[in-house]
Amino acid sequence: MRQPLLFSVASLLLVLSLPVTARADDVLDAIDAARAAYEAGNIQDTIDELGNAQQLVATMKAAGLLGFLPEAPDGWTREVRTDMGTALSLFGGGVGAAASYARGGDTFTVTLMADNAMVEAFADLLGNLGALASGSQVALGGEAFLDQGGELTGLIDKRILVQASGAPVEVMTPLLETIDFAGIKAFGS
Repeated sequence: MRQPLLFSVASLLLVLSLPVTARADDVLDAIDAARAAYEAGNIQDTIDELGNAQQLVATMKAAGLLGFLPEAPDGWTREVRTDMGTALSLFGGGVGAAASYARGGDTFTVTLMADNAMVEAFADLLGNLGALASGSQVALGGEAFLDQGGELTGLIDKRILVQASGAPVEVMTPLLETIDFAGIKAFGS
């Protein structure tokens, strides 16, 4: 009789440990609440509910971006970060996803940022990697990346930043080459 209880507790803990994602119903509920507040003449509640709906949609979009982070190769571990929303809001919004990869003494992080005002502001500069004086250009998965002393930075479709840092380039390169760059280009379309 205790096994079902243990299974239930284990299932509950698993569900609680998963990243929270917004459901489309939650978005529609927030939009409906904003409309009701607007119709009632309550402008502040309208603003709050529209902001809530926007945040829920951004959460859904960020969950989609997480799917482009490569799985950990054999012998490696991967820890996904789900806390990028707050940091990105300080730098013009957008969505982001990051994961840390570790094996023995090697650890590095891969970060994806999409539709961020800061990234868009630097799109021309990052898009012309040859014009940058510091660093060398590296091709990964058919995309141009800038190697600045071990930090690899690429700009995909002039709106999605891909960065990897923390380990030697030769350690990070095989993992970066597994990223679905064609899928990233279509992200959010």
